[in-house]
Amino acid sequence: MKTMITDKWNRPLHDLRISVTDRCNFRCQYCMPTDQFGPNFVFLPREALLTFEEIERLATIFVGLGVTKIRLTGGEPLLRKDLPGLVEKLSSIEGLEDIGLTTNGVLLAKLAADLKKAGLKRVNISLDSLNDELFGKINGRNIGTKPVLDGIAAAKAVDLGIKINMVVKKGVNDSEIIPMAEFCKKEGIQLRFIEFMDVGSTNGWKMDDVVTKKEIYEILKRHFKLQALEPTYFGEVAKLYQYTDSNMSVGFITSVSEAFCGSCTRARLSASGQIYTCLFNGNGHNLRDFMRNGATDEQLRHRIMDIWSQRTDRYSEERKTVTTHSLPKIEMSFIGG
Repeated sequence: MKTMITDKWNRPLHDLRISVTDRCNFRCQYCMPTDQFGPNFVFLPREALLTFEEIERLATIFVGLGVTKIRLTGGEPLLRKDLPGLVEKLSSIEGLEDIGLTTNGVLLAKLAADLKKAGLKRVNISLDSLNDELFGKINGRNIGTKPVLDGIAAAKAVDLGIKINMVVKKGVNDSEIIPMAEFCKKEGIQLRFIEFMDVGSTNGWKMDDVVTKKEIYEILKRHFKLQALEPTYFGEVAKLYQYTDSNMSVGFITSVSEAFCGSCTRARLSASGQIYTCLFNGNGHNLRDFMRNGATDEQLRHRIMDIWSQRTDRYSEERKTVTTHSLPKIEMSFIGG
């Protein structure tokens, strides 16, 4: 039986994002820029990572507190060895309705079938350009689009749900808005434009680099007829618009220009077992050591309840104030997007 909990703003806990590794095979400018995450960067040692059994244990407790959706993230989650085994463990949790994965897609062609068989339902694939040269520059590894497109094809072949995430940065890939929209519409895949966010402290974020939802929408409107759709559930992140000549839709993640803190239902579990109650708040709560020091399931349950019930995060709604800019932040690569 579930115990439904809410925070100080009466926001329920419905979604859990679990980072399974802090490592990534890309060095995207907006997440893990090469100048900050170079060859000498020290990643977490294996013993610092949660084991699959520890992740399953915590996920089971979270589901008992109202979580219905889990998304696996990183870093790049497909770098975690035997990931389908974790998906299989999670898919057996009673009351969990959905398991998704956010990935850059490079390794997806090899793993899509195993992930689907294990119980994965959907993938969110990051693809910021269809131009090989530009895409290679953005990902910092000079990797072209082919392995990502192969991953998309493999996911389609095994009937995984697919969404494409495109982070738009002014003067970098805003010229790719229409080509990406046309590609995804043709392929029958929902594209989600993501505003460049001030996550962490290493991506050099400036408001001048943000292409807002309104600006992207105006560009799309010159080529497509769009109709706004109503949210399908409380806490839906993307603002969706349907193409009037098809059943396909396009979404916008507007955490900069149109904050959605008031309906945020997401907790984040880092690869090292820290719980974060906001993507922009670096004050984590250490569940790993609490668990490894002998905490019972009931003690873990009450600890999570205490953390969530005290939650007041509204960073995106308060972004312009001095106090929020002084908050400690955690890097997106450490807790996922």
